[in-house]
Amino acid sequence: MFRSLRRALCAAAAALLLPLAGVQTAHAAAAPAAAAADAGAGYWHTSGRQILDASGQPVRIAGINWFGFETANYVVHGLWSRDYKSMIDQMKSLGYNTIRLPYSDDIFKSATVPNSIDFSGGKNADLAGLNSLGVMDRIVSYAGQDGLKVILDRHRPDSGGQSALWYTSAVPESTWIANLKALASRYAGQDTVIGIDLHNEPHDPACWGCGDAATDWRLAAQRAGNAVLSVNPALLIFVEGVQSFNGVSGWWGGNLMGVGQYPVQLSVANRVVYSAHDYATSVAQQSWFSDPTFPANMPGVWDKYWGYIFKQNIAPVWVGEFGTTLQSTVDQKWLAALVSYLRPTATYGADAFHWTFWSWNPNSGDTGGILKDDWATVDTVKDGYLASIKAPGFPAGALM
Repeated sequence: MFRSLRRALCAAAAALLLPLAGVQTAHAAAAPAAAAADAGAGYWHTSGRQILDASGQPVRIAGINWFGFETANYVVHGLWSRDYKSMIDQMKSLGYNTIRLPYSDDIFKSATVPNSIDFSGGKNADLAGLNSLGVMDRIVSYAGQDGLKVILDRHRPDSGGQSALWYTSAVPESTWIANLKALASRYAGQDTVIGIDLHNEPHDPACWGCGDAATDWRLAAQRAGNAVLSVNPALLIFVEGVQSFNGVSGWWGGNLMGVGQYPVQLSVANRVVYSAHDYATSVAQQSWFSDPTFPANMPGVWDKYWGYIFKQNIAPVWVGEFGTTLQSTVDQKWLAALVSYLRPTATYGADAFHWTFWSWNPNSGDTGGILKDDWATVDTVKDGYLASIKAPGFPAGALM
């Protein structure tokens, strides 16, 4: 299956839930900040646990993952069935306001060209002859015209698979950083691209705060984040967690327990957004799913791993991936509990967790997607779970 192996590997190491200590649960603000319908213009920055637009209005990321650039297709999936513009229009019509676009460093190679695009009947006509980055340009541009924002996600060093660390023997740290800077420069002035997710799902032996330059993900994120900001200081820097901290293990990229002691510190203030990933049993088993108090135990799990960052007003938290096939009762209860934890927009406005659901694509083997296998029909049950945490769209972004 497309993503199941890496989940199974981390599940075996999951530690028993430890009591949460010192987490503040009081709201940082006296009243919820409304997510204004016209909010979102310009580049964004952070203030405490919130993300604010260029005029200081709070915004909420409520989006979807559309994968494919990180695979050997070198382009978002589904273009073998539909026009990319109709896909983006449908995302907007369903109430998603942000697209997370995974990619691999292969798309920077001169010989890399996208495949599996259907041009029949006039579909995707303006993508003909473009390389992968050229197609990404068109997707970003059209998303911006539709009032959607884009987060670029360095998902893999190459199309062959994910890596525990941000570098491999074939793709060294220097290449990783050079390509991040190239993207930051490419989209400078185009505020549809609000930021870059530096590396997807760091996991063992990646550490947080250990001080080893070869494995300390926090230090690597600071190096890469500062490099990105050196060419485009307006971008948000999205930093995922690791797998293990102080002997406590969790989802790949989902353990941000070290942030309280070892925060990411960048050269430009108010740019860091921490990102967690969280999944259900269709991906892998974890100890908390068999807790006799499940699902009442889940807020404590999330508080421990990443929720405390938001609740203590340290920084915004974005759940960059979460998903499930919804085939089991446990998974259904998990998703309902997580949606409640992320805070309904009607009650809290933009004073809430940010999120992008995994995934738009139906061909994620262990989660499925919002679309069904025909790449057109919406899974209304799955989409319905997310209704309360969707948020307003944004003004059209600035064009290059």
